[in-house]
Amino acid sequence: MKFKDYYQVLGVERGASEDEIKKAWRKLARKYHPDVSKAPDAQARMQELNEAWDVLKDPERRAAYDQLGQRFQGGQDFQPPPDWASGFEFRGGPEQGFGAAGDHSDFFEALFGAAGRRRGRPAHGAEFSSRGQDHHARIMVPLEDAYHGATRTITLHSPALDTQGHVGLRERTLSVNIPQGVRAGQQIRLAGQGEPGFGGGPPGDLYLELQFEPHPRYRVDGRDVYLDLPVAPWEAALGAALPVVTPGGLVELSVPPQSQHGRKLRLKGRGIPAPASGGTAGDLYVQLAVVLPPAHTEAAQAAWRRMAQDLAFNPRA
Repeated sequence: MKFKDYYQVLGVERGASEDEIKKAWRKLARKYHPDVSKAPDAQARMQELNEAWDVLKDPERRAAYDQLGQRFQGGQDFQPPPDWASGFEFRGGPEQGFGAAGDHSDFFEALFGAAGRRRGRPAHGAEFSSRGQDHHARIMVPLEDAYHGATRTITLHSPALDTQGHVGLRERTLSVNIPQGVRAGQQIRLAGQGEPGFGGGPPGDLYLELQFEPHPRYRVDGRDVYLDLPVAPWEAALGAALPVVTPGGLVELSVPPQSQHGRKLRLKGRGIPAPASGGTAGDLYVQLAVVLPPAHTEAAQAAWRRMAQDLAFNPRA
């Protein structure tokens, strides 16, 4: 998948104002609309223009896209990082996401999905008083927070238009309690931290979607946690009691004799703990990875030759 430069599609600078983007889209739409243009690629070109317009006309999408675009160029091979939208605050509750229904490219779907249209502000005069919109944001937390709980200070960014129609970023800092036993994708509701109400109405809520920061050692599936443990050949063959660092602390793992590379050992209840509201704790799965000592000295090579002679082992038998 290639990274799409929506500014290039519309022929505008990255710092273009809202009005400049609108004018560029209208000009190109008149040129490439399938009812007007005789170009063989008019329909595809119009779809590309509409997709660029869908992103750049929306301050929230545009702010997140601009942040991502600082790391990529148009036409470059691209896979969205798992945390690409972390820390951005969007209108709408957690069930709505920040996508929009429509016919879009795989690139658009990979970034924004198709979770439905956001609710807008009420029309002028439609309601004298109304509750403010809910907001949502995704935040990344260490896996260890799920084991012990934590209080985190987070910074959220949301778009703000200046008087010239240029998109900037506004930030706010919040203190968030991460309860023990949370899992990836869980929502935390902060009452009254969404958009202010209208006409004296109450504010909306802020929903934080929790995701775990990528970890070099651990993989998470639901409440289960997986890790690969390097072991020496003799530890796998003879068995061993090995200290293993886990997100919940140090544990002693019993490696059974005659273990092979790739064997998976289960530590029941050592995965993500059950939440305070009840449920079952996950398990910790340790996969053994047999690592061979190097034969870079004469003594080491002699030891390997003795083993080959004494064991007469044929792995292909």
